[in-house]
Amino acid sequence: MRAHTASRVKPPRHSERDVGGRDAGIVTFHFRTQLCDDERTVIDDSKVVGTPMEIVVGNMFKLDIWETLLSSMRIGEVAEFWCDTIHTGIYPLVAKSMRRIAEGKDPVDWHIHTCGMANMFAYNSLGYDDLDELMKEPKPLYFVLELMRVQQPSEYNRETWALSDEERLKVVPVLHGHGNKLYKQGQYQEATQKYKEAIICIKNVQTKEKAWEVPWMKLEKMGNALTLNYCQCLLRMEEYYEAIEHTSDIINQHPGDFKAHYLRGKAHAEVWNEAEARQDFSRVLDLDPGMKKAVKRELAVLNMRMEEKNQEDRNKYKGMF
Repeated sequence: MRAHTASRVKPPRHSERDVGGRDAGIVTFHFRTQLCDDERTVIDDSKVVGTPMEIVVGNMFKLDIWETLLSSMRIGEVAEFWCDTIHTGIYPLVAKSMRRIAEGKDPVDWHIHTCGMANMFAYNSLGYDDLDELMKEPKPLYFVLELMRVQQPSEYNRETWALSDEERLKVVPVLHGHGNKLYKQGQYQEATQKYKEAIICIKNVQTKEKAWEVPWMKLEKMGNALTLNYCQCLLRMEEYYEAIEHTSDIINQHPGDFKAHYLRGKAHAEVWNEAEARQDFSRVLDLDPGMKKAVKRELAVLNMRMEEKNQEDRNKYKGMF
């Protein structure tokens, strides 16, 4: 099997059934990552950790080559793949998150607890010497994958109120993935339904946690990300005032969320709220200077729209006085 510059180098074992061609669902598998050296040095092994990996197909997993490889496999199959650096360059970042999860840590909590100079140093090291080395000099890698289970979307068709909290948290990434797929296809109304259902699942679980403590904050972060996806759909559907309402709710609780300011700025611009739009875009630049190009583009559109509106107003009232 070839997938660009990834090749199957070990024939599959006997397997149960073909599951190729999946476009959604939760895939559970074990993996072993090895260097292409004489010793075939093992970098990571989920069996040693004791916890298999789970990803949602179609949910934009960072190491997308794994989706491609797993989609070529059968349940119960063990296969080995060689992957070139075009596919493995992102591996150190993914491995860091997986290791932190295995250690019982938040995979991204350093984003929350560090800022300024401390954040600069955090970017220079992943906290693991072997991953730092791979980050500086990407290398081809061997991936040994064992596909254990595939949960199809149909397994989540029960009403969300009938699910346990554990089931609700498992269904969230599936619904998120469906929403993303529908958004890409331009089916914005349908996408909002998926995002809304996922948000309801999160809120149901979140009400049982103590506000502002770590479990609650993790759920809050997930819910806000889904709400912003929902708002992107609203913008496409020209539901600007509803988008302003939802983004404002996030900003009131989390004033440092630059994505919420950015989407609210776009919504304000669409309904001629020039001052509010400029204020939001200015705040975006304060929070994330890396958004300079996107903000510049939005301000150019805003300037053009306001000039057109002002000209229309001049023409409309011309001769009235």
